[in-house]
Amino acid sequence: MFDPLAKEAVVGSYVARKLGMRVGDSFHPYHGLSYDPSAMHDEVFTVVGILKPTGTPNDRVIWIPLDGFYRIAGHVLRGARDHSVYQARAGEAIPDEAKEVSAVMIKFRDPQAAMLLSQMINQQGTVATLAWPIPRVMAELFDKIGWAYRVLALVGFAVMLVSAAATVAALVNTLDSRRRDFAILRSLGAGRATVAGLMVLESAVTGAIGSLAGYLVYAAILAAAAALLRDSTGVLLQTWSWHPVLLAAPLGMIVLSGLAGLIPAAQAYRVDVAAGLAPQT
Repeated sequence: MFDPLAKEAVVGSYVARKLGMRVGDSFHPYHGLSYDPSAMHDEVFTVVGILKPTGTPNDRVIWIPLDGFYRIAGHVLRGARDHSVYQARAGEAIPDEAKEVSAVMIKFRDPQAAMLLSQMINQQGTVATLAWPIPRVMAELFDKIGWAYRVLALVGFAVMLVSAAATVAALVNTLDSRRRDFAILRSLGAGRATVAGLMVLESAVTGAIGSLAGYLVYAAILAAAAALLRDSTGVLLQTWSWHPVLLAAPLGMIVLSGLAGLIPAAQAYRVDVAAGLAPQT
């Protein structure tokens, strides 16, 4: 059982994998945001649990009891209203009024209470900040990085248009060598619409094959990127999660390829049967 007064720690999955930590291992905490060998504390914490991967910042954190953090040598508390300094002593309980934290997560039952608290802290206070409302904060964040999404979307549309143009060019370039085939089909009873429809169908099938090949390449790249990102940052990507765009993208590519096939289909529609069946010299 996790003892809030003991020097115990629960380790995130990414930290455990990177540092090779296991349950029962011990470690010394360090002071500061950057690694400095001389900033090692004498206290020893024991790993009592390792969290499962969550794909959240929890994977990159070592959790220790607040009381254990307060009692690390060199830490002073300034939680009192008069901002007096308190140093924890071994064997003595830390007064609640002296304890301090850097962040607190609050879940509001009433939006009105959140609005009042936001006005009290953000507009009238100077010692803390309330990140509320969350949707507005997240919207401001995505507004700052939204340009990258729009650029990628434009690149995607450009790739689709170029692919459709390449399909048209490939079909048009093969029309001359296939005029005799079209003429034979016409002589066997196929109508002009049938011949033109075959060109549209061929173009759409080409788009479907390209979409399938694109998904195979996408899956390979995404799997490699997810593994690299997991090893380097600890962030887990939901590589196989479903999204409507996974269906909309290939359908859109097939439709676009079919529409692009109307150009060579119009030329196949006008093929002269007599000229196509004439002996070639």
